[in-house]
Amino acid sequence: MDSYTFQVGALECIAINDGDAVYFAEEYATNAPRAEVTEALKAHGHQPDDIPSPYSGLIVRSETNLVLIDTGGGDLTPKVGRLLRNLQGAGIDPGDVDTVILTHGHPDHIGGNVDADGNLVFPNARHVMFRDEWDYWTDETILASFAPVYGEWSRKNLSGLGDQVELLDAETEIVPGIEAIDAAGHTPGHLALSILSGGDELLYISDAALHPIHLEHPDWHPVWDFEPAEAIANKRRLFDRAANQHAMLLAFHFPPFPSLGHVTKRGNGWQWEPLDAD
Repeated sequence: MDSYTFQVGALECIAINDGDAVYFAEEYATNAPRAEVTEALKAHGHQPDDIPSPYSGLIVRSETNLVLIDTGGGDLTPKVGRLLRNLQGAGIDPGDVDTVILTHGHPDHIGGNVDADGNLVFPNARHVMFRDEWDYWTDETILASFAPVYGEWSRKNLSGLGDQVELLDAETEIVPGIEAIDAAGHTPGHLALSILSGGDELLYISDAALHPIHLEHPDWHPVWDFEPAEAIANKRRLFDRAANQHAMLLAFHFPPFPSLGHVTKRGNGWQWEPLDAD
């Protein structure tokens, strides 16, 4: 499935498939016994060395705005970088996108900002990010401490945005109906989004959780979390909100695409209830 269209009140939403990856149990839970993680994954039909992970971006169209949330991995691997093709297949012209919201600076979320020649893929859009996130991923001292891919993607896909960047200092409404939520922890300025219309709400949680096992075991954290304790606290805030308000969720990496569903409170965590998108 390349895209999936649904409504949030009066807003047209289109989940866009950028491709998929495979991850491993030791990456998904660094603070839990391997046997427990393996058992939790098997309950979802996944093997510990073969965890499927879609990259699920989102278009939100209103009467006044055309917004893209996250741009995928670009040429990060041969299996991703399909976002632009699938946008066009869904009838979206990149030149019509007026706002791109970047939830954080990991390569799989910013890789579609510019093309192979360094040109902006969404030339008429402002690109919105929390200031703490931008400052972190454009700091050469910090980038030098990571694997080279982080620096390569940041220099190309963030620094390449030029003056089309808008940095947020606090939670705020970005466009009518879309509000930034502080979800720091996975990265220093990781953001989630509330998309609200007519009493319906969609929470785009980006990487606040990477798999339903992180809901069932909310104290487990993946290797990519910058500050695990903060990430866990914000995860609890987001998913308690989703459960209490019966909000729909889009979780960027939850298999299968389109990564949509609801949660209900269950013990110390939550139960993931995927949307039947067939």
